[in-house]
This record gives sequence, structure tokens and C-alpha cells, in this order.
Amino acid sequence: MASGPNGGGNGGSAGGGLMKNMSLLRLQYYCVLGAVAGAVLFATLRYMPAAGSGAALSTTSALATAAAPAGAGSGAGEHRKIKGTAPAPAKAAAKVVTKPKEVVVFNFGDSNSDTGGVAAIMGIRIAAPEGRAFFHHPTGRLSDGRVVLDFICETLNTHHLSPYMKPLGSDYSNGVNFAIAGATATPGDTPFSLDVQIDQFIFYRDRCNDSITRDEPAPLNMLDFERALYTMDIGQNDITSILYLPYDEVLAKLPHFVAEIRKAIEILHKNGARKFWIHGTGALGCLPAKLAMPRASDGDLDEHGCIAKFNNAAKKFNTLLSEACDDLRLLLKKSSIIFVDMFAIKYDLVANHTKHGIEKPLMTCCGHGGPPYNYDPKRSCMGDSKDLCKLGDKFISWDGVHFTDAANSIVASMAISGEYSVPRMKLTSLVKPAKSKAS
Repeated sequence: MASGPNGGGNGGSAGGGLMKNMSLLRLQYYCVLGAVAGAVLFATLRYMPAAGSGAALSTTSALATAAAPAGAGSGAGEHRKIKGTAPAPAKAAAKVVTKPKEVVVFNFGDSNSDTGGVAAIMGIRIAAPEGRAFFHHPTGRLSDGRVVLDFICETLNTHHLSPYMKPLGSDYSNGVNFAIAGATATPGDTPFSLDVQIDQFIFYRDRCNDSITRDEPAPLNMLDFERALYTMDIGQNDITSILYLPYDEVLAKLPHFVAEIRKAIEILHKNGARKFWIHGTGALGCLPAKLAMPRASDGDLDEHGCIAKFNNAAKKFNTLLSEACDDLRLLLKKSSIIFVDMFAIKYDLVANHTKHGIEKPLMTCCGHGGPPYNYDPKRSCMGDSKDLCKLGDKFISWDGVHFTDAANSIVASMAISGEYSVPRMKLTSLVKPAKSKAS
């Protein structure tokens, strides 16, 4: 209906007739509206479903149903609630359970067991030909393939350990690798020395525990930390950094390096560790990087062409570390502490190289300069114009310091055999391998 007169300027008589007509129209409007309301009421009473049919819901209950999360309740459930039936109790949130893993490994060390940590942390782009022999692309390992730790994981039927700080593609369901290339046992000498790696482990363990306490997913549970294998391969950088000193001064510093490793083992034990696999250092006097250094004469070389002074320092370090493990074995009850003589293993590759199918035991596979050592400290293996051995040729040294995939395979097989460990124990006797996926 119009809200105002049409043509109000025609005068009062015209306005009076219009108001009369408007009154009649208003009366007709109310009559029609009343009839419609009556019809709606009749239809509602006539066609209302029988009680209990559940088809009719109040506006309030319909809105509640629409607002409820999926699975929280149905229309029928809301109808029962309106009738006065007690609602079914809400199901408690399912508790997150992290199942124990078959094999868990935590590793601490330097470049001998770094699986990509230094590349991830420092943003170092390690380029080809690194990784060419096994992965067929660079992985952050300072080798043409795997490191000894990788072979340990393979022996235990678990995947290779992910570096602690690798942002992409990491899988910590079987442990963590805290090793960083360049790391030392001595605190403060490098950013990620052994004490820092131990702190990182404790932080990781605490965060797992926090997640479990809050019923949130965690890669490992607390039982995994107790049953895990704790491997350690560190000390080489500490020793090589002092080899320029007189021999007696070198020997005087070795106990301090060993004390730091011992301290790390004790801290790990306080945090639940019970199975330790500790590597000694290798034959440092046989590394091409050391042999290529200028020297007055060859008088200090042994019968296999290695620097005797450097090897003697390595052997002394291993003796001290083995003794420390003996002491800890008595002190830390219900623990297994295995020391592996890496010097004896790695020196055997040189002394008996023909037995292992190695033709040039003191020469670098990827280096510069050609024979006898193919090593130039001023030029990188990843640089141009390198002298690179043929793929498939067996070399011990990859870049003058680190081992090839082939050499690490031999070293690992000897290490896990138990023949070079104190006490004598195979790795698979200390840790039961996971069930093969094929079985």
C-alpha cells in the first residue's frame, strides 16, 4: 500500500475522498492477512508429524545441529535431547601412543660420520663429484659415497641417520646424527664441539618427552632412548691440530681430549643411555693430506710410507680412550661400553692393501698433482682441473682426509665384526637388527 497521497496538490476535497478510499483498502488488507494466518495455522496442526518421528526440530535445535562439528551429533540425537533423553557421553580424545622402535641410533662426531650436518648448518653447497659412487649425487657427506655410520645403520636394517639440523627430508624415527664436520672433543675450539652436540641431544630428548606428556606425536618415546645405540667417533681434529708441536707436548694434551669424551659418555648415561659404541681414531700418519706436507727427509716414514710420529700419537690416544672406557664400564652399571680400535683397522688397509684390492693406498682419488699423493692443500676436490680416479677403482682416501665409499665399507665390516673391539663383541650382539622389510 502507498505510504503517501498521490497528487496531494489537487485540494482538500480531493484529499478527503482519497483518505476514505484508503480506509476501505486498509480494511480489505487486514481481512486478507487474517485469512492467510488462519490457513497457515490450520495446515500446521493438520499436517504436523506424530510425536517421536524425529523429523521436526525446533529452530534452536536445528541451528545447534548445523553448528556442531561433523560427528559430534546428528539431528536424531538432538531430537532425543529435546525429548529429555540423556545425551550419550562424549568420547575422550584418543591418547597418542608412540610405539617403541626396533632400532634407534644416536651418533656424535666429526666429518668421519657427518651425513650432511655441516652442509645444512653452514649452508655449504657440497658439489659433485661428492656422492658419485653410491648416492649418485652430493648428500653433504665428505666422500664419494657412504660413511662408516651408514654401514652401521644398514647392518642394523634401519635407514641412514638424518642430520640434526637438516631442514628438508629428515626422518628422526630411528634416531639422530649430531656429528658435524670439523667438530672437536674439546669445547670452544669449534661451534659444534662434542659438548654442544650433547646439549643438542638433551634438548631433543626433552622435547620428545614434552610432546608425549601433552599427548602429542613424538618421533621417539622414552623407552627408545634407553634401548638406543649411542655411537661416537671424534678426536681426530683435536689431534691433527696439535701435530705441529714437539712430540712430548702432543702426548701431554691427549688426556684432555679423552677426558672430554669420557665426560660426554657420563652425561649421556645420566640421561638414559646404556649402549655405547666408541670409535678410536685412525692412522693419521697415512693420510695423503699429512704426507703431502713438506718434510726435511723421509726418515720419519715407516715401512709402509706413513709418518710414524703421527701414527704413534694416534695409537696413544686410542690407548687412553680404551682405558677410559674400561673405567666407565666398572663405574656405569648395567651399561655396555664397546671401544673399537679404528687405528688397527685403518692401518691394515694400508699395510695389507693388496689383500683388500687397493693398488695405491697413499694416493688421493679426487685431488690435484698426480702421484705420489695427488693432494694439494690449496685446491679442492670440487674444484676444476682435478685429477679424479676412475669410478670403480679402489682407493682408500677420497680427498686426502676422508675415506671413499669402498674403504668405508671395508672399515665398517671389520669394525662390526667384533675382532677389533674391547671387549670383543659384534655390533649385532649389542643391538638386534630390525626385522627385514622383506620378511
